[in-house]
Amino acid sequence: MKLLISNDDGIFATGIRTLANTLATKGHEVTVVCPDRERSATGHGITMHRPIRAEQVAAIYHPQIPAWACSGTPADCVKLALDALLDSPPDCVLSGINHGANLGNDVLYSGTVSAAMEGLLEGIPSLAVSLASFTHSDFQPAADYVCQLLPQVAHLEQPLLLNLNIPAVAKSKIQGVTVARLGVRRYRDLFEKRTDPRGKTYYWLAGEVLEESDNDLPHGLPNSLSQAQNMDVMTRFTTDVRAIKAGYITVTPLHYDLTAYNDLAKLQNHLPEMCNGEKE
Repeated sequence: MKLLISNDDGIFATGIRTLANTLATKGHEVTVVCPDRERSATGHGITMHRPIRAEQVAAIYHPQIPAWACSGTPADCVKLALDALLDSPPDCVLSGINHGANLGNDVLYSGTVSAAMEGLLEGIPSLAVSLASFTHSDFQPAADYVCQLLPQVAHLEQPLLLNLNIPAVAKSKIQGVTVARLGVRRYRDLFEKRTDPRGKTYYWLAGEVLEESDNDLPHGLPNSLSQAQNMDVMTRFTTDVRAIKAGYITVTPLHYDLTAYNDLAKLQNHLPEMCNGEKE
C-alpha cells in the first residue's frame, strides 16, 4: 500500500520512526511528512499568515522512506503532502505513533487525530495511533498491530478515521482488541503564575486528569436511532478510557460532523423570527 505518515511529536520522535520503518520493512511504500518539532495539542490549526517550509531529511528513516520536516502544524503537513509533495494520493493516511493517549475528548485538541482527520477530509482512510503512556517507550506492539489492521482498512465500505490507543504493557499482556466509543476525560486545568527574568508575569498551563464518571454519556446521538438502539450502543460498546485501563487496544471510528442532530428541531422552535423593522 502507498502510505503517508505524519504526527505531532516531530520528525525525530521514536513513535513515528518505529511505525514508518516497520511498515517499510513489510513492503509498503511509505512517505513521512511531519512537523520539524513538537506540535502536540495544536488541534486542527493550519498556517495561513506565514510561509510553510519543508526540508527533506536523510539518515533518520529506512533508506526507502522519503521524509520531510515541515514548519507547519500536523494538519499543514498532511495538506502539504497531499497537494504538493506526493505525485498521487496515498491509500491511507496514518498519524503517530503518539507518545501519550488520545482518549475521549482529547481528540478535540489532538494534533495526532487532526493530522489523520485531514486525510479523511480528502476521502482517504486514516488511522490515528497513540501509545497510552508518556513514559513507556516500546512502540513496537502498536506498529505491529497497525500492520495487521491496514489490510482491513482498505476493505471498508467507506473511508473512516480510526482512532487507535494501545495500552502501555508488554505485547503478551495485551488483553485483545475492542471497538469502543469515546469516553469523557475531564481535566482540572492549572495555570501556574510565574515571573520571567525581566520581571514580567506569565502563566504555564498544566493539568490533572480527572477519572471518567459512570454517569458520563454522549450527547447528540443520531436521531436515526431509536432510544432503544441508543441504549443498545451504550451497553454493547464500552468507552475507550475504560477499555485501555483493562488492557485492551481500542479502535474508535470518528468523523468530522459535529452536528448535534437531536437538537436541530428543538433549536428551530426556540429561535426568534428576524425583525425587518420596528413594530408600531
